[in-house]
Amino acid sequence: MKRSPRGRLFKIYKKLFALYGPQGWWPGRSRLEIIVGAILTQNTAWTNVEKAIKSLKEAGALTSPACINSMRRDKLARLIRPAGYYNVKASRLKNFFDLLHKSYKGNIAGMGKAPTEELRRDLIQVNGIGPETCDSILLYAFNRPVFVVDAYTKRIFSRHKLCGRDAEYGIVQNLFMRNLPHSVRIYNEYHALIVRLAKEFCRTKPRCAACPLRSLSRAAIVCA
Repeated sequence: MKRSPRGRLFKIYKKLFALYGPQGWWPGRSRLEIIVGAILTQNTAWTNVEKAIKSLKEAGALTSPACINSMRRDKLARLIRPAGYYNVKASRLKNFFDLLHKSYKGNIAGMGKAPTEELRRDLIQVNGIGPETCDSILLYAFNRPVFVVDAYTKRIFSRHKLCGRDAEYGIVQNLFMRNLPHSVRIYNEYHALIVRLAKEFCRTKPRCAACPLRSLSRAAIVCA
């Protein structure tokens, strides 16, 4: 008898959590730092983002939203240079802080009081903020139960025949949100555990023989 997606998703989550434990995501001491990190981490490794965050802190740019909002774009680009695509990302940061200033009076706490759907609609309209970045901000900065989907998610769960390899973002997100409790804690940990598994085992060239999930659905895995 074929198991339901709900059962399989829970088994995978429990297996990974038992193996790796809490991942402590998202790194950041404030909502402001988490939001900036979510935008900077696009198309780069987190180690590069950490260098950019350190540079911003040393310049006093993460003291308040007003600091980045009033900063010259070229100066901001120089500070975030370690994160790569620094001119593009400086524009994206400026676009976010423009939204914050115009729609929420520059107040991140006030932004956090907006209903989830309203906040998601505003964020997704910001040039340079796509669904993954938007939902990372919602989940990690504002503690909203919104599941974050990334390339690792599609890779792992298409191989386990739970979604298509080229499935749209919303379809994969709905798979998780329909079949898991709407829990910030579970969504947070699951996303982090997916990233951990993808980096260690479910790579482009996967290490299937050693994968901790292999025993859960041996017949279903398609590593192609």
